[in-house]
Amino acid sequence: MSNIISQSSTRIKTGLLLIFSLIIVGYIDSMLITWGLLGVLMIIAIKEATDLFQICEGSIYLYAIITWIFAYFYPKPEDLIFVLGIIFASILAYTKKLNKDIFLPLMYPMASFLALFSLYISFGMSSLLWLLVIVAGTDIGAYFVGKSIGKTKFCITSPNKTIEGVIGGVITASILGIYFIPSSIDFIIGIFIALIVSTASIFGDLFESYLKREANVKDSGDLLPGHGGILDRTDGYLFGGIIMLVLLRFVN
Repeated sequence: MSNIISQSSTRIKTGLLLIFSLIIVGYIDSMLITWGLLGVLMIIAIKEATDLFQICEGSIYLYAIITWIFAYFYPKPEDLIFVLGIIFASILAYTKKLNKDIFLPLMYPMASFLALFSLYISFGMSSLLWLLVIVAGTDIGAYFVGKSIGKTKFCITSPNKTIEGVIGGVITASILGIYFIPSSIDFIIGIFIALIVSTASIFGDLFESYLKREANVKDSGDLLPGHGGILDRTDGYLFGGIIMLVLLRFVN
C-alpha cells in the first residue's frame, strides 16, 4: 500500500510540474520557445521510438534536427516530412545501404511533432490548449468511467481499456472541449472536431501500447517519474494533433 501511495504521489508531483510548465509556455506564447520545447520533446520521443522499434541508427537525429530547423521558417512544417521521406528513399535507391527501418521514426513520432508545431503556427496557442483539454479529458474520463463501470473489453492490445471507459472518455473530452472551442469555429463543428480528435487520441494511446507490448517493455522511457517516457505522456496528442490540424484546415 505504501508503495502505491508513494508512486501516486510521485506521479501527481510530476504531473503538476508538467502542467505548470505548460501554463508558463502558453502564457508567454513565444514561437521560439514553443518551437524549442516541441523540438526537445521530439528528439527525446525519437530516442524512445527507436528503442521500441529496436533501431540502431544515429543518423536519424541529424535528419530530425535539420528538418526541425527548417520547420521554424516554413509555413507548413508537416510538408517537410514528405521531403525527408523523398531524401531517405533517394539515398536508399542510390546506395542500397540505408536502413529501411529509419522510415519508422520518421512517421512516428516525427511527423506528429511537425503537425503539432504546424497547428501552433496556423491556429495559435489556443489550438494547442484546445488539444490539451480534449486529450486530457479523454484520459481522465476513460480512467474514472472505466474503473467505475467498465466491464466490456475494448481490444486485445490493451486489456485494461473498456468500451465503457472509451465512451466515457470521449463524452468527457467533448464536454470539456466545448469551453475551449476557438471563436472562429462554429459551435456544432467544434463539438464534432472534439469528438473526432478525442477518438484519435484513444488510438494514439493504443498504438503506443502496441509498440510497448511488441518491445516487451512497461514504459517507453523513465524520464518522467511516475509517468514513464515522453511517448507515454504524448501518445494521444501525436494522433490527435494531426487529426485536429486536418480538420481545422478543412473548416477554415
